[in-house]
Amino acid sequence: MLAGLDIIFLTLSTAEFIIGMLGNAFIGLVNCSECVKNRKISLADFILICLAISRIAQLLVSWFESFMMGLYPLFFSTYKLAKSITLLWRITHHLATWFSTCLSIFYLLKIAQFSHSLFLWLRWRMNRVVLAILVFSLFFLLFDFLMLETFNDLFSNVDAMDESNLTLYIYESKTFYVKTLILLSFSYIIPIILSLTSLLLLFLSLVKHIRNLQLNSMGSRDSSTQAHKKAIKMVMSFLFLFTVHFFSIQLSNWMFFLFWNKKTTKFIMLAVYVFPSSHSLILILGNSKLRQTALKVLWHLKSSLKREKPNSSLPIDFPESFQ
Repeated sequence: MLAGLDIIFLTLSTAEFIIGMLGNAFIGLVNCSECVKNRKISLADFILICLAISRIAQLLVSWFESFMMGLYPLFFSTYKLAKSITLLWRITHHLATWFSTCLSIFYLLKIAQFSHSLFLWLRWRMNRVVLAILVFSLFFLLFDFLMLETFNDLFSNVDAMDESNLTLYIYESKTFYVKTLILLSFSYIIPIILSLTSLLLLFLSLVKHIRNLQLNSMGSRDSSTQAHKKAIKMVMSFLFLFTVHFFSIQLSNWMFFLFWNKKTTKFIMLAVYVFPSSHSLILILGNSKLRQTALKVLWHLKSSLKREKPNSSLPIDFPESFQ
């Protein structure tokens, strides 16, 4: 039977999973329908659709891992299953992180206003820039595969070791595990640097734009200023949630490494859901098309509920045979 902490853990993880699935599925469906209607796909729609698909896959893998940990505590001792889940989680998390980074770069190239020749060259080739970043990220994914495969090979050899060499081998495996965690954490540095650079350049572009408006005795509430502020909020929210996500992953890895048999360490994994679930809601609120569609859906749901209430309160007329 499940303990009380396991039930709470599964309930919370399932709730966060449902919220994230609904948000990302909504983003994917709205943008896909827009592409079908217009018979073309824009760069923003492409990034959002790919981001939603990768987030859905990430949530599915994370929820399955949480479900197995709640019902089957010795989940990580099953080598083949643990290896497959780890690789799937790494792929989906990698894609979701880099598509979010591409979205930050898209905001920068689309909204910022700089006259530098390099910036203008990048803006004119925006599609190629995003494609080049995604291809470049595949090298980091290959590096992650090599590191994980090397560690998995060491882990699989524990059963074949003699008892005399087992203690030394486990110590060396733990040392290699620590080094692997440190090296794998470096793959997050590039997305963080790119997003921070986008945020800084957007802020500098906003300051420059407001200064130009003040010199020309114009107000500071034009469409470009609002677009700058909205983009800055979106990038800042991504960086904040990604930072929480990154530290929760690192903390959970270290806690499972030190106290793998403690049930309370499972609750650290709940913070892993915050990024894919909350960021989808922020994207919906920050995008006018998604926000208006969401309001329409909520209005239709509210209207349908109002129509059903009077009908449910009417008296039921039974046939005469039942009277």
